[in-house]
Parts: sequence; structure tokens; C-alpha cells
Amino acid sequence: MADPTSQEPYGREGLPLDQALARILGTLQPLGTHEELPLAACAGRVTTAPVRAAAAVPGFRASIMDGYAIAGAEAPRRGERWRLVGRSAAGQPFAGVLGAGQAVRILTGAVVPEGSGLVLPQELVRGLEESDGTAIELVGECGPNPWIRGPEEEAAAGALLVPAGSRLGAAELGRLASCGVERLAVAARPRLGLLISGDELVPPGTPRRAGQIWESNATLLAALLERLGYGVTARRVVADQREPLRRALQELAGCCDVVVSTGGVSAGDSDWIRELVAELGQVGFWKLFLKPGRPFAYGHLEHAGRRVPFFGLPGNPVAAAITALQLLWPALQQLEGGRIQRLPRLKVRLEADLKRGAGRPELARAALVVAADGALLARVSGSQASSRIGSLAGADLLLEIPAELGALEAGTELWAQLLRLPIL
Repeated sequence: MADPTSQEPYGREGLPLDQALARILGTLQPLGTHEELPLAACAGRVTTAPVRAAAAVPGFRASIMDGYAIAGAEAPRRGERWRLVGRSAAGQPFAGVLGAGQAVRILTGAVVPEGSGLVLPQELVRGLEESDGTAIELVGECGPNPWIRGPEEEAAAGALLVPAGSRLGAAELGRLASCGVERLAVAARPRLGLLISGDELVPPGTPRRAGQIWESNATLLAALLERLGYGVTARRVVADQREPLRRALQELAGCCDVVVSTGGVSAGDSDWIRELVAELGQVGFWKLFLKPGRPFAYGHLEHAGRRVPFFGLPGNPVAAAITALQLLWPALQQLEGGRIQRLPRLKVRLEADLKRGAGRPELARAALVVAADGALLARVSGSQASSRIGSLAGADLLLEIPAELGALEAGTELWAQLLRLPIL
């Protein structure tokens, strides 16, 4: 059978990464489905509608520190005195109105009583015993800060808290909780089907015969996708046989929103995946101008009137993980309906010489090292072979090495993608 992608309008080397991503995103629309979840279950999820404050927060004037709320709003002078008439604590406000010459003991977060426009920090005040009760005296210099936060400091009633399409982190969830939000409508996450192909694969823990290897891509990709917020709905490990692979592709297209395979997309005698995808749908493009990751295919599978996006990742585990980060992750975010989050980039210098041959752009794995003078250095250790999963362990960076550069000297400055995800 003729190669179904042999007439595509790009060279032998394949598509540059940025062009491949643009092609993929240009074919995808958000799934448009949503679910309502408790706020505590919404970490990493995408809002489907704007979320607004139902009421002002905190909703009252609150003291920023422990001290004394005094009558009036004018800055007092050293030596002024006030008679204590009560106490205001968090959740237990003073019920009265302060008159001239009066004050209340107030704690951080407590309601500032009516009639007061100023809180004196307790370190500026000393207590006095007088015949008509306890009093206080200002013994320090009072600055212009009233030490009061307004009733709308966090949000006014009706204020926009998060817009539609926002991915919710810890900070957003904390703010929503502080504004009384209990449940949210969030976009449904794409259901992902994972197909691993290879005659040589056996499950971990199984004795190996000559030429066999323990299957690791399913574990690696499922853990990576889970870390990024996307679980695997269905998984198949299938030998390189045409009909079983065909059945697996059809089954996954029937129960999932995205089908991802690893292995079987190259041009070997047992590489059936591209041919099968062309029969069951369409291959959009094949091959990336990238190291590691050249044998990559993108297209779709037709199933029950739906076009199910298909990603054919390389069989080598490092190449599979890197192409998943660069191309599959943004696509999943677009299907979910959120703004696409990419890995942040920074400039670093090589800690040591790096041997390589020019020819393809490379994403090399490296650890981030801070030198004694504060400079950011990239440390590349061991083999960069796409089959060696150890090159991913401990990696903080993907070094972006242009195609035309060969061997690199220590101190060479390069752009790098930061692999660590944000906390908040």
C-alpha cells in the first residue's frame, strides 16, 4: 500500500515544532461540556463562566493589627488619653458607638466600631488606672496609617473574581472560598485513550525473553499527564499486528475524546499505526524537525460522526514524553477550553562543554544550577539518547539548541524551558 502521507507539502526532515503546534491547535475546538463540582475539587480546572462576588468581602471595616480603636479620625498627639469602654475581637464585635474620648481594645481582624476612624498599634500605647475605669495614653508618634482595611478590600459586591476560561490554582481557590463560593461550573476534561504498541513489550515484573523489554511508556505518560491534570480514561497495550491495532484504535475512539499512541508511526515493516489512522480517519502530518521526536504523527479518527483527534507519539520514551509536553499538552488545554499555559522560558549558560552534531533542533534535558555569583547554569549529565529515561530524572530544563549549532562550549547562552510547574 502507498504511504498515505508521502505527498505532504514539507521536506524530508518534517515540520518545525512551532508550525506543528499551530497546525494542531488550528484544528481543535473546545469540547464545550461542563460539570459542577465542590470548590475543593476544582484545583487545576477551567471555569466555564465568570465568577462574581455575591457580597462585599470582608464586608466590614476590620483592624489590621492588635491595638486600640479610638473615637474620631484625626491623628492624635503624644500624651492624649482615652477611656476604655469595651472590646472588639474577631467574630465578637463591640456593639456600641464610640463617643469623644472613648476607645475599645481591638484585635486583628475585628470589626472597627462605628465612630472610630483610627486604630492605635498597641506598642504606641500604655494603660492607665483611673478612678472612672481603665484608660490608655498615647506614648509614641502616631503615623498617617489608620491600620484599618476597608469593607471591600478583597472584593466589592458583584466584582469579577475570575473570568471564564480561567485555570484555577491554589490562590484562586482560596480567594473564591473567602468570597463564599462553594461550588463551580468547570469544563469537563478530555477523556484520553492511550495505545502502546510493540511486539517486544512485556509488563514490568514479567520474565523477559531475548530481545524483549519491560513496557514503560504507559507508566511514564500516564504519570506525566496526571501531573499536568489529565488522567488516562482507557489504556491498551497491543502487539504490532494490524487487526488488533485496528480494533484498539476503534475502541479508544469510541470511548475517548483524544487517542494517543506510542510506537508504530514510523516506516518500518511492523509500523501499522499511520496506515490504520489514514483508513479510519486522516493523517494530518507526519514527522517533526526535532530531536528527540522526529517520528510523530497527528490526525483524526472518524467514529459515529465524531472526529477524534489522534496523536502518534514516538516509541522511544524520552521522545514520547517531550512531544507530549510540546504538542499534546497544549492541545488538551485547548480542548478543555482554557487559555493555553506553556512552559516558562529563561536564559541559562552551559556549565560544561556539550558534544552534539548540527542538523536538527534539540530539546536537551538539563538540571538548573545556581553558580556562586548567582548565574543560572544548565548541567547536562549522561547520555541524551531518546531511549534513556534517566535523562528525564532530575531534569529542570529543556535546553533549546538551534539546528545549526554543533558542539557547544561551556558558558554558551541558550534559551531553556522550565519544567517545574507553578505552585500557586
